[in-house]
Amino acid sequence: MARYYDVHPQNPQRRSITQVVDLVREGGLIAYPTDSCFALGCSLGNKEGLDRIRTIRHLDDRHHFTLMCADFAQLGQFVQISNAVFRAVKASTPGRYTFILPATKEVPRRLLHPKKKTVGVRIPEHATTQALLAELGEPMLSSTLLLPDHSEPMTQGWEIKEELDHVVDAVIDSGDCGVEPTTVVDLSGDEPEIIRAGAGDPSRFAA
Repeated sequence: MARYYDVHPQNPQRRSITQVVDLVREGGLIAYPTDSCFALGCSLGNKEGLDRIRTIRHLDDRHHFTLMCADFAQLGQFVQISNAVFRAVKASTPGRYTFILPATKEVPRRLLHPKKKTVGVRIPEHATTQALLAELGEPMLSSTLLLPDHSEPMTQGWEIKEELDHVVDAVIDSGDCGVEPTTVVDLSGDEPEIIRAGAGDPSRFAA
């Protein structure tokens, strides 16, 4: 049965954040709010957690997972960024964008796109997510909480608790966090490619 944490949206209770992060460090899988919608998250090296996300969402090995990063300095440790890409990403973070970029050797191979060797990265603008990442001290492996039989991501913490009670270890509820996933931009090629138009304004990356 999943633990349920009711966390203040602007001033997350430190005790709750610490308990959730301890759970993540111990190999747990959590459902947590972001600035776009809820996500599933686990620690970077948690292979079982990765498999559990794949099972919950029915994902294949071509799915781009996301590294949820606390800040730009952390993001830069895990992806390769040219000067031009640096400016574009820096101007759009923190925010509702996920960027597909070539991964560095810091990223476990099982997280990479099998052919492109790329990974998704993003810096969220959400107090609870930032508190979790600050306490964790490293990116959190994440994927949008969009279930196979749903047309939109789940948005209510109590509904997520009911639906996923036996497949996640904790649900963090900070109230409303939006229903639209991030805009996904592939910056690994010569020109930006909009993979998914979502909560972030895609026009700034349109050709």
